Amino acid sequence: MDAEEPRWLSEEEKESWLALGSMLIRLPAALDAQLQRDAGISHFEYQVMAGLSMSPEHTLRMSELAVLADGSLSRLSHVVKRLEQRGWVRRTPDPEDGRYTLAVLTADGWDKVVASAPGHVAEVRRLVFDPLTRTQQRQLREIGRRVTTAIDPTGSCPGPAPL
Repeated sequence: MDAEEPRWLSEEEKESWLALGSMLIRLPAALDAQLQRDAGISHFEYQVMAGLSMSPEHTLRMSELAVLADGSLSRLSHVVKRLEQRGWVRRTPDPEDGRYTLAVLTADGWDKVVASAPGHVAEVRRLVFDPLTRTQQRQLREIGRRVTTAIDPTGSCPGPAPL
């Protein structure tokens, strides 16, 4: 049985792939460093609290929050436990279905998101939007949507977590 030759990347595709790979590694690390330095929280912790802050009644089922924050339920559970210890999130059984657990952003958690957001948005702007033209920003959005659709054609995952 003959194996079909792989479709190797062209030189230009290879350069694009390496640039994307570098960005995928460096951007989350840079955002995490800014939030750690300025707010004492990780980027994932921020995503969790920001997701809750934008949800009705600042509440989501843990399973929905895991999808929104782009993390496993196990990872989310560990992070929410830390956020609970800081008084920023609390967990409670879902009154509609006790098999589920709700994560609720507390008033102190809301204050933490509000205090952390300006620095985070400034860093996102500095690292992602300021170096790009308006046309490139639109292209980046379209590229992100197309790659996300290739990864998840059913669209079962929601869009990215909020800033």
